[in-house]
Amino acid sequence: MDFRSSDTAVGPRSADVLPQSVTAAVKIVIVGGFGVGKTTLVGAVSEIKPLTTEETMTRAGIGVDDTRGVARKTTTTVAMDFGRISINDELVLYLFGTPGQERFWFLWRGLFEGALGAVVLLDTRRPAISFDVIGRLEERGVPFVVAVNTFPGAPHHPVEELRAALDLPPSVPILACDARSRESCRDVLLTLMRYLHAQAATPEAM
Repeated sequence: MDFRSSDTAVGPRSADVLPQSVTAAVKIVIVGGFGVGKTTLVGAVSEIKPLTTEETMTRAGIGVDDTRGVARKTTTTVAMDFGRISINDELVLYLFGTPGQERFWFLWRGLFEGALGAVVLLDTRRPAISFDVIGRLEERGVPFVVAVNTFPGAPHHPVEELRAALDLPPSVPILACDARSRESCRDVLLTLMRYLHAQAATPEAM
C-alpha cells in the first residue's frame, strides 16, 4: 500500500479531480497546539493543492496567543487546512488541519464530526500544549496517534517517557515525524490506519 505521488503545480491539475472509481472516503483530523506544524504536514502530504486559511498574525494576538517557542511565526490558521490522499483507486483520506490557538478551538467540534481518527502533532519544546488537545479527543472518543515533530534543536525523549508524561495507554502509537517530509507524514497516516484497523478488529481490547 502506498500513496500516489504529488508534484507541486500552479493552477488546476487532473490529479485534483476525484477519480470516479472512488467508493469510500475517510475523514482524518490533524490536531495540535499553536505552531506545531499542522499546516506544514497537510501541505507536505496532500496530493492536491491544499486549501489553507492562513492569515498574517497581528498585534491583536499579543497577550492572547502563546507564542513561546514560535516567536518568529508570522502566519496562523484561522479556520482549517484541507488536503487529500488516495490510498488506492477506491479509498481516499480527507485531511482536516485544525487551528492551534485556544481562541479558535470552538471550530474543532465541527471538524471532529465524522472523523474516523486523528493525528496529534507534538512539539517536545512545548509538550504541555498537547494535554488539552489529547483530552478533547479522549472526551469525544476519537482514536488518535501521536506524531512527535522533530524540530531542529528540540529535546529528544524516549517514547516511554513521552507516554508517561502524556498519560497514554500502551496501545496508542507514538512515533517521530518530520512534518516537512511527504514520506514521513505518509508513515504517520499509515500508522493511524493500522491502529484504526486494529481497534476495529479487537474493540474489546482497546
